[in-house]
Amino acid sequence: MSKGPAKAKRGIPSKVESFNEWYPFIVEASDLVDKRYPIKGMDVWRPYGWKTMKLIDSLTHSEMDRTEHEEVNFPLLIPENLLEKENALVARLKRAREEGIDPDELRDEEEEGGFKKEVYWVKHAGENDLDIPMFLRPTSETAMYTMFPLWIRSHKDLPLKIYQMVNTFRYETKQTRSFIRVREIHFFEAHTAHADEACATRQIEQDLEIVDNLMEKLCLPIIKAKRPVWDTFPGAWYTIGIDAVMPNGRTLQVASCHHYRDQWAKAFDITYENLDAEQQYVHQTTYGMSERLLGAVVGMHGDDNGLIMPPAIAPFQIVICPMIKKNSEVDTVGESNRIAELLRKSGLRVKVDSRDIRAGQKYYDWEIKGVPLRLDVGPRDIAQGTVFAALRTGGKEPLLIDNIVELCNNKLNEISTELRKRSFEHMNDVMVQLPEFVESDGNWAMVGDIIDGKIYEMAFDGNDAHAEVIEKLTGLTFLGDSTDEYPQERPCLMTGKMTKRRVILAKTY
Repeated sequence: MSKGPAKAKRGIPSKVESFNEWYPFIVEASDLVDKRYPIKGMDVWRPYGWKTMKLIDSLTHSEMDRTEHEEVNFPLLIPENLLEKENALVARLKRAREEGIDPDELRDEEEEGGFKKEVYWVKHAGENDLDIPMFLRPTSETAMYTMFPLWIRSHKDLPLKIYQMVNTFRYETKQTRSFIRVREIHFFEAHTAHADEACATRQIEQDLEIVDNLMEKLCLPIIKAKRPVWDTFPGAWYTIGIDAVMPNGRTLQVASCHHYRDQWAKAFDITYENLDAEQQYVHQTTYGMSERLLGAVVGMHGDDNGLIMPPAIAPFQIVICPMIKKNSEVDTVGESNRIAELLRKSGLRVKVDSRDIRAGQKYYDWEIKGVPLRLDVGPRDIAQGTVFAALRTGGKEPLLIDNIVELCNNKLNEISTELRKRSFEHMNDVMVQLPEFVESDGNWAMVGDIIDGKIYEMAFDGNDAHAEVIEKLTGLTFLGDSTDEYPQERPCLMTGKMTKRRVILAKTY
């Protein structure tokens, strides 16, 4: 759609030249959120933004139904003693990992190892002090796993697969940024319990399949990487992070999967009776996502004219703009409503903009909101049996009214395809090989420079000391082992040992 002086007058920062200014401007100018609420990091969802988020949620609901998860809703408040239980478990697991020993050989520690420094506390009810202080959930392991022993008794109760979509709360001390770093988080969390480790591992594989399906709809390229040990949640056996690639070459973690083995089950005494009438601990997994998904969509697909909504989550997939002229004998508004009704009956989300304002203002309003497809309806178009279509990804052409449903669906598919093409081209452009490292007298040096805006990959089979050297010399963060390893063995960057391990490094949000 059009670019030029008119755009500059609207005050939209350049996305390419100043993404950090463009992003906060766009999320407010497009009516996704209002950041003026008097608590930092707690934005107010505007109707357009909330509808978009709910459409993302609906895609997740569909995947949960397909994979036979059941929805629950747990209380917001959690008693302090459960947090202490979690902290003790996490601290013990962390110490066991650091010392390389079996966690069962250690006792629970008093050290703070969980969310204690991040939670919001509730210590009073009216004028009364609470006997047991409570906190607002930062996530729901402790709340859910308190109930699991009541729900799981036999192998017939497994697998247990539940999920919820709720708000979680964490006292974020860093600079807040809408959707990306907030203190009240719109959060999806799935929790499962299984008979054994292998069954839980299959659940992780299913979670990653769900991720692929969702990202296909959102037209987002992602990196799936098994986090290095030092960046794995201490309560997990392993963690797989799902990172979206942002336009400035940084990565944004939008989801994660944790395999817990039976570590939490032992702490919360979650057991079942197997076929041999023996008590066994369950093995558990979690899969979480947040409103960061919307932040990634905004950042990846938007341009200097505003948002570009993937059709799957656009509150209005099509906006129809009748050309209103005084004393005209042609009822363009009536014809626009008739066309809209045809499209709605086919399942499309449609808005008729019949405001009596300049056409250019209408175009700007819907362009900045990222509506994928605009249909202009004027007297001449009606006479010719057409509407004039403008794609938010670029391109204009007339469409026959008699075949409008099929043609609009085709155009929406074209837009989704184009968004995927652009985003994957961007990912391919920013992904490069890490420069060579050389050692002399025990000192390492990098042969080359780190380029801002790039994501790096390397063949790596070194140790933690090698990883520490790489992070120090590059200023990059290890995302971990990509789930897509190299098809052929390559020499490790540090040791020369042949390996298929493909490790990803990036600057992150």
